Amino acid sequence: MKKLSLASLIIGAIFFSACNGNPNSGSTQSNNTLIDKSKAISSSSDTARMALVSDDAKDFSKEVAQNCMMEEQLGSIAVKNGGTERIKDFGKMMVVNYTKISDDLKYLASKKNVVLPTSNSDDQQQNIDKLSKEIGKKFDEDYVSMMITDYKANIATFKKAENNISDIGYKSFISNALPILQNDLDAIEAIKKEM
Repeated sequence: MKKLSLASLIIGAIFFSACNGNPNSGSTQSNNTLIDKSKAISSSSDTARMALVSDDAKDFSKEVAQNCMMEEQLGSIAVKNGGTERIKDFGKMMVVNYTKISDDLKYLASKKNVVLPTSNSDDQQQNIDKLSKEIGKKFDEDYVSMMITDYKANIATFKKAENNISDIGYKSFISNALPILQNDLDAIEAIKKEM
């Protein structure tokens, strides 16, 4: 009888262990479920974060991306076609400054999952084509006039976005870019006064 009781206890213990106490029986499934849930939570929060970028921020990003492309190209043309060293130096400065703004925007857009354009608008391409055919004094006059107009428009775009976009990343991008744009506008206006 004692042997039967001992055997029953051992079988019962094994059975109990298999159902409830074995750490390998059901908890692996449970741990996998927790991992999957955490991935899903992370994935859904990433999606929510991307979805929080407003249409204003997306439109602003696209406009700035195209403006940067055009201004970088016009700066390169100024280096080649400019009639004075001042115009050529301004062109170099434009390339450096707009490349920085463009790189910062690309980084921000990639974090926010915003797709940026990779080509100029038709109007922008017409301006590039027009100036690329001019040299010397004629180039300088048309280039300076276009740059003053462009910089004023670009600054207005950034200030409007500053008021309409609440995203912290965009706010930081705008506050870093505005002084660069204003300094460039001041420089080209100074060149205009001396022409």
